[in-house]
Amino acid sequence: MHRRTALMTMPALLGLAAGRAAAQGRFPDRPIRLIIPFAAGGSNDIVGRVVAEGMGARLGQSFVVENRGGAGGLLGNEAVATAAKDGHTLLLGGSGSFLISSLVQPKVSYDIIRDFAPIGFIGNAPNVITVNPQVEARTMPELRALARRARPPLSYASPGVGTTGHVLGALLALEFSAEMEHIPYRGTGPAITDVLAGRVNILTNAAAPLRPHIAGGGLRALAVAAPRRLDFLPELPTTAEQGFPRIISSTWYGLLAPSGVAPERIAALHAALNATLADGDARRRLAEEGVEIETSPSPADYARFLEADRARWQEVVTRAKIRAE
Repeated sequence: MHRRTALMTMPALLGLAAGRAAAQGRFPDRPIRLIIPFAAGGSNDIVGRVVAEGMGARLGQSFVVENRGGAGGLLGNEAVATAAKDGHTLLLGGSGSFLISSLVQPKVSYDIIRDFAPIGFIGNAPNVITVNPQVEARTMPELRALARRARPPLSYASPGVGTTGHVLGALLALEFSAEMEHIPYRGTGPAITDVLAGRVNILTNAAAPLRPHIAGGGLRALAVAAPRRLDFLPELPTTAEQGFPRIISSTWYGLLAPSGVAPERIAALHAALNATLADGDARRRLAEEGVEIETSPSPADYARFLEADRARWQEVVTRAKIRAE
């Protein structure tokens, strides 16, 4: 799937296709359970509930959201992998909780390609690379030079082992050819707090939670790890503009079912998802979370994206020797 796939045209027809399947009594015939592998209240929860509300209206059935956090996303993922293959249990998958966790956790009972049926991509929140203002770097080349000579090594915070912030920090160290120290936290909030206080040097994360601290001067933004600049941070250059085209990372979201769900049911879910993402109110609410909507032309396109992204991050995890204890 291209990282800038255009929104599907004719969303009304997509909604009608999904609605027709429901009206004919084939699917769905009862409420659909959406498992979000995070506690309530965060960005994943908000994204999942926006999608659930819109899809429920289009499919003619309510969605029951179940927050099942823990073990870096493994508990929620496993619940969907082992659920009935009827399309009534879905997963909000994410770059960290779904894909990266499967690469770094020592015991994973499922395979993200074999045991899940991709439905569609939702969107992504490009990651921003920030530093505490006391760090003497204002550009990516300056950060690289500083990282190479720093003794003790520069440190980077993340929301936890195996998160997107963890592997992006590891990618920075690899691309800089420099030693850097990873400091994991239990969530984004504590990580931000310690970088603001100057106890840790670097933090990478989706833009939404960092934006007020960038605006207030508590964090200095150096780059967005994306192919193009962010609309709400237009002055912030990309990593590619500064000579680091391999440093690309975003917190992305997608929808999946257990493998073995009938193709026509996957198609109905895909149509309802894309129609939801074309809705103006849903787009506005997701934009408030820093999510850039990007739909999949087909479930197969999302499947290809998953395979390519897993291969990309597998290389980083292997080179950086990342492993959850």
